[in-house]
Amino acid sequence: MSVIAQFGSVQASYNGKRMKYATPFLVVTFATLAVTAVYVVRRGFSARDEPNAAEAFLARQLRHIAVPRRARQMANPVAASPEVLADAMAHFADHCAICHGNDGSGNAAIGKSLYPKPPDMRQRDTQNLSDGELYYIIHNGVRFTGMPAFGPNNAGEDEDSWKLVRLIRHLPEMTDEEVARMKDMNPKSPADLQEEDEIQRFLEGESEPSGETQKHHH
Repeated sequence: MSVIAQFGSVQASYNGKRMKYATPFLVVTFATLAVTAVYVVRRGFSARDEPNAAEAFLARQLRHIAVPRRARQMANPVAASPEVLADAMAHFADHCAICHGNDGSGNAAIGKSLYPKPPDMRQRDTQNLSDGELYYIIHNGVRFTGMPAFGPNNAGEDEDSWKLVRLIRHLPEMTDEEVARMKDMNPKSPADLQEEDEIQRFLEGESEPSGETQKHHH
């Protein structure tokens, strides 16, 4: 066989493999677009709606395809420990709970207003993902959703994201005490900070709390 013929054979084989992996992605993509188009025509496009079963299924398939195989096979290099869990809880409370809730349920003010809604990460749809998949999603975000990329834009390991993977594995066993501790670490709004300051000054005998503060604590 000539060199040209051999090259042509290799090229054809390469193109065949590309089509093999591209075809499922294209099928899922077109199916998603078709379902979305029908849904929008019938009901409009409101973030208040709950995704139907078909949308949820297709979204999960797209998420799976979007994570490279090598990423799905990565093992968590961060060993589980109370210190790692504590760090991850503080990080989650400060950056993630506003959408996912302190308990990972997705029952949060911002999360309930997103479309698609954040998943209940205590359930099997999230817990069945590999550590590598969870890491990739946290580090790189998810397109066309409210999930941003939290990891640094470099090729190095992102230890904070690996710690968050440890926390996600812990969510189904999280205690009420841990949830309350995380609530104390949630970011405070200016109104919250003013209220805390007024209460502190009242306890120290400096002033009476304002009407708004009294209403909050009745």
